[in-house]
Amino acid sequence: MINHGRKLFFALVVALSLTVVAEANAFELGARAYLWFPDLKKADVQTIANGIEGSDISATDMLGVGNKITYSVEAYGGFGKNHVSLMYTPFGYTTDAILATALTYNGIPYKAGDTVHTDMGYSMFDLKYQRDLINLENVLAGFSLGGIAQIKYSTGSFKLNSAGKLEQDRSFNSIIPMIGVGAHIGLLANLLEARAQVTAGGYSSENYSYEALADVSLTPFPFLDIHAGYRLLQQKMDVNDYKMDTLYSGPYIGLSVGF
Repeated sequence: MINHGRKLFFALVVALSLTVVAEANAFELGARAYLWFPDLKKADVQTIANGIEGSDISATDMLGVGNKITYSVEAYGGFGKNHVSLMYTPFGYTTDAILATALTYNGIPYKAGDTVHTDMGYSMFDLKYQRDLINLENVLAGFSLGGIAQIKYSTGSFKLNSAGKLEQDRSFNSIIPMIGVGAHIGLLANLLEARAQVTAGGYSSENYSYEALADVSLTPFPFLDIHAGYRLLQQKMDVNDYKMDTLYSGPYIGLSVGF
């Protein structure tokens, strides 16, 4: 009985140790930083002020807003099949242009030939939860596929100014729920990995967003990943008599530090 009890105790200790190790290996925590080079394909703005519907303004074609490098920072964590991340991405554009055509913004008319100064800036926060639905560690160097629930929160303003006129400033806040899928593929042991994510959602034809990203990461040292990939993002909103429709796409590079 004593030997049997010792064997049972030893077996329980081994089982508990293996469980702790497995759980520890399933735990992740880290941060990522990206440098994004997006092509601003669309940036359309329209307002309604005092019952006056403004012009459908193309910030790229009419105001000369062009491409600008931006960045994203992301904190992430996970345990087992559950993964959570929070990403912050700012956008900021400042330009001066001479209007080729007349327009109305925030109830104020601007004539062709007017010189206008534009400030377009906003911040985007993305909170994501991913639950692994398939996890095959023995396929290639590992494969997983999961469902994603996401909340996209954007806040910012669009300002237009011209000599002899008061600066016109409209601010906005937008919250869009999204769902999607994410995949991870290990290509070469723990050295080379690929991932892809696609999410989309909204609550009307005037308030929606979709985005997709895919990248390959190299792990030259433990706890450090180097990323290179491509990201696509469209966001359309209609809040408080302010409309905006933006479309970005372009490559990015980044670093991850985590364990």
